[in-house]
Amino acid sequence: MPERLVHIVDEVPELDDVQSLTLVLVLDGFLDAGNAAGRAAQHLVDLSEGPVVATFDVDEFHDYRARRPPMSFVRDHYDAYDAPRLVVRLLNDTGGTPYLLLQGPEPDNRWEAFCRAVREVVERFGVTRVVGMGAVPMAVPHTRPIAITHHANKPGLITGESPWRGELRIPSSAQALLEVRLGEWGHDAMGFVAHIPHYLAQMDYPRASAALLEQVEIAGRLTVDLSGLRAEAEDREAEIARYLAANEEVAEVVAALERQYDAFERAEESGSSLLAQEQRLPTGEEIGKEFERFLAGLDRPGPDTDADETQD
Repeated sequence: MPERLVHIVDEVPELDDVQSLTLVLVLDGFLDAGNAAGRAAQHLVDLSEGPVVATFDVDEFHDYRARRPPMSFVRDHYDAYDAPRLVVRLLNDTGGTPYLLLQGPEPDNRWEAFCRAVREVVERFGVTRVVGMGAVPMAVPHTRPIAITHHANKPGLITGESPWRGELRIPSSAQALLEVRLGEWGHDAMGFVAHIPHYLAQMDYPRASAALLEQVEIAGRLTVDLSGLRAEAEDREAEIARYLAANEEVAEVVAALERQYDAFERAEESGSSLLAQEQRLPTGEEIGKEFERFLAGLDRPGPDTDADETQD
């Protein structure tokens, strides 16, 4: 018998008369700084709790020793094992248009087999375009617009200008390979990668999630209610602003990034990128850990809080 790596439901009546169907793709792990894509995917699920229409055999793709799933130990027994799941859900946008969401951990192995399994889903449901989301840490300040790298397996699918010039050699991902293979098989695939300030890469950054979903709306011809996500983003930006106001040294590092960003933006017409080539850039460790400690303690006032406020 042929190997079955994905199990697809036999009938999905909601899709019988659909002429154009988008599959949104988000794989957790490598390509998700600031949990931007993961939070965007969760936002879509929260807006429309649709059924699972395809399930991948995650045992064939997941390295359990490298990424051990969490579980609970309750007094004297193991309980509540959170098994990794790689599934396709049928969702509806704000206007009632159906679309698919493929979400789960990036396969650790058998990438080519994974691509073939996704192809089976695409062809079974008549998907007309695959739209991926991702995010990478960059030496950019959070006070500037979030840059987005647009990519696609056909030139006509590109919806925005790329900030890059020439060829870059980068680590590959299952998501990137899938875009290449789908193009070879005659299926349209595109995606968007948000540039996340490197000092915020280890925490949720909903502003980038909203920016990614804005691009998905355009490329996927969907309508998504982003009001809740934008409210989260405003709260996070306010938290960061309070921290910078109280920490002058960190604020100076961010100001240096602002100056660098603005200088390269002005030089963009001459072919410069947003990456400094001969300057030392602040590392995420320089300010990222401080932000994490600050944000982690916002809702947990300690016993010394009143004393500290009195001293201030």
